[in-house]
Parts: sequence; structure tokens; C-alpha cells
Amino acid sequence: MIWLAGVVLVVVVFASVLAVAETAMSRTSRVRALALRAEGRRNARLLEEIQSAPPRYLNSIYLCVLLLQNGSAILVAMLSAAYFGDLGITLVSVTFTLGYFVVVEAMSKTFGILHSDRAALALAPLVWFLGRALALPTRVLIGIANVLLPGKGLAEGPFVSEQDIRSMAEVGHAQGAIEESERRMIHSIFEFGDTLVRDVMVPRPDVVAVEVKSTLRTALDTMLAHDCSRVPVYRNDLDRVEGILHVKDALKALHLGRTDVALGDLVRPAHFVPETKKATELLREMRREKFHMAIVIDEYGSAAGLVTLEDLLEELVGEIADEHDVEEREVEPLGGGRYRVDASLPIHELSELLATELPRDRWNTVGGLMFGLLGTIPAEGQSLVLGGFRFTAEKVQGRRVTTVLVSPEPPAA
Repeated sequence: MIWLAGVVLVVVVFASVLAVAETAMSRTSRVRALALRAEGRRNARLLEEIQSAPPRYLNSIYLCVLLLQNGSAILVAMLSAAYFGDLGITLVSVTFTLGYFVVVEAMSKTFGILHSDRAALALAPLVWFLGRALALPTRVLIGIANVLLPGKGLAEGPFVSEQDIRSMAEVGHAQGAIEESERRMIHSIFEFGDTLVRDVMVPRPDVVAVEVKSTLRTALDTMLAHDCSRVPVYRNDLDRVEGILHVKDALKALHLGRTDVALGDLVRPAHFVPETKKATELLREMRREKFHMAIVIDEYGSAAGLVTLEDLLEELVGEIADEHDVEEREVEPLGGGRYRVDASLPIHELSELLATELPRDRWNTVGGLMFGLLGTIPAEGQSLVLGGFRFTAEKVQGRRVTTVLVSPEPPAA
């Protein structure tokens, strides 16, 4: 019986070690494992391998912990039956369960949380061995579970979905742990992954550009008038962009007295991207190739607009204004649930404001929504009703809507 008590003690100690390993591995990411390997930490290579396929190794830990927990309970029941009788079995089992919870669940997992890096590195060889040794049993058991309850179990992951992180951000904000700006940025990061370049570009009618035959002074006047640091330089038509003129290059030429220099000699190569390119891909490309502006091309090869690095960053962090920017309100509350909105306001932002879901599969802006649904160029005062709201073209300049009035539309009698 003394040997049996010793076995119980060893089992509890081993279960505590596995509890530390489970917590430490769950809190260590593959990125962190790569960083530890770069620091030259011992066992970091094994930790990186584990984090490349965590379900395989965590399943083995869960199986071992379950076997140890049940095994120790059976051994304690045998010991108590031998020394204390039927009543003793109940009392000792309850006491052992409470002690097991304190030692294995509470203390060990708390240690794993407080020292996750050190514990993960120290226990990486053990976890790696268990993952290899128990690969077949865990795979069979997960397969049986998937037959009984169709799914992927822990074989595929991920353990945390996008919706889980969004929900945690909302809960954290409600509890005061996450600021409003941080909550918005978390949501913006996920939305940014689905954003196309055409959703953030400056449309062709708003593009500020100069003709290649213009003088240096004319180009500088244009850039100063619109507070631009870079402008496309085109020949005859914006579809034939020959390069990008940087204000530094223009000022340098002016400082050197080269006022008669041709703009074609000052421009830098232009980058062209399709309007259907993912914004995340373009941001990586801008960082890699070190450029801040790109001409957006539609499916017919014509210039649809341009996009800058600032446009992309604003999708993540919100509007970026400097001391030269004049603040223009895209949404102006008018009271009674009525709003005056800029026609270039993205539809998804208006949907959030009105707490409704407006169609945005074919249009990006409020002005585009009115154009599409009316099927013609709206006249001032022309309106339509959609989603319980009336949209009225308040101001139209040429063939373009500039401001739209949005007001609640009472249901028909």
C-alpha cells in the first residue's frame, strides 16, 4: 500500500507538469516561438515545431491528463477502501478531488500562465515526445468523436475564430479594458483584409494631376493649391500617366534655377494596380518596393483613380489629418434622425450610423447607391426610399451628387 501511495504521488506530480505544459503551450504562439529561436533559446526549435501544428500535441496532453486523473482517482479509491471502509472512500475521494484541483488545476496552470516562455521551452521535449508517441491513439479517438458528432475536432483548428476576437473586443470595451479607439482598430484590421483598392481609392474625377507639357511653375502652383506632395503627370489624357512628380524634386529643380526643365525629366516611375487588388496586398507591396502612390486601373485598362499609402493606413487607424488639412464633416446631424452626408461617404459607414444594412455589393459610396438605384443622374431634390430611409440628392454639381439628405421614412399607412 505504501508503494501504491507513492504511485499516486508520482501520478499527481506528472499531472501537474502536464497542466503546466498545456497552459504554457496554449499561451505561446508560433510567432513567439520564432522569436525565442532567434534569441538562441534552448529547445526553441522543438517549440517552433510544436506551434506549427498545436492540435496534434495538445490532443496528446489532454489524453494523458485524463488518464492520469482517472488513474489517480482509482488508486486513491483502492487505498481508502483498504484502510477506511465504505465511508472512508467517500471522504478521501472528496478530499483528494479538492486537493487535486488546487495542486493540478489551480497552482500548476497559474504557474504556466506566469512563466509561459520558460515552461514552454523546458517542457517542449516532453510535449514533442507525447505528441509523437500518442499520435495514433489521439487520431483514432478524434475520428470516433467526429463520427458521433460530425466535425473536425481538434485536428484542424483554429482555436479562436475571427468572430471570437471581435466578441472579445466588444466585451473588453464594455468592461473598460479596451478603449473605443482600440476596439475600432481591431474591427478595422479584420475588415481591411476584405477591402479592395477600389473601396479606398480617390476616384478619377477627384484626381489632381498635371499635363507633362506644363511648366515647372504651373505644376508647383497646382500642388500648392491642392496641398499635394505627389501628383501624377500625364500626356494628353489621365489614361496615359507617364510618372509621379514629387514636390521635393520640383523644389530642388526650382532652387537650382532649372525653371525650364521638362516635367518628364523630373518624374519618378508610376505604379499601376488593378482596382480589384486586395488593400492588404498593396500595402505589403508599397512597403516592399518603397512607393506611396499608385494609379488604379479598371478592367478596360483605363485609369479609375489613384490610391496612396495614407488612404490605406486611414482604413486601419481612421482619418489622418495634418496642419494643412481643412476638416470637412462627412456626416452632419440635423436632428430628428436626419443627416446630411457627403455623397462620397462609404456605404458601410452609413449602414453603421443608421443601424441598418444597405446594399453595397455593386456600389461603394452613397452617391453611387443613388445613381445605381435611380438608373439616371439624380436631379437636385430627387429622392428614393430604401431600408426605411429617404435619400434625397440635396446638391448636384454637373453629373455628380455631392451631398445627400437622409431622413427616416415613416411606414406607409
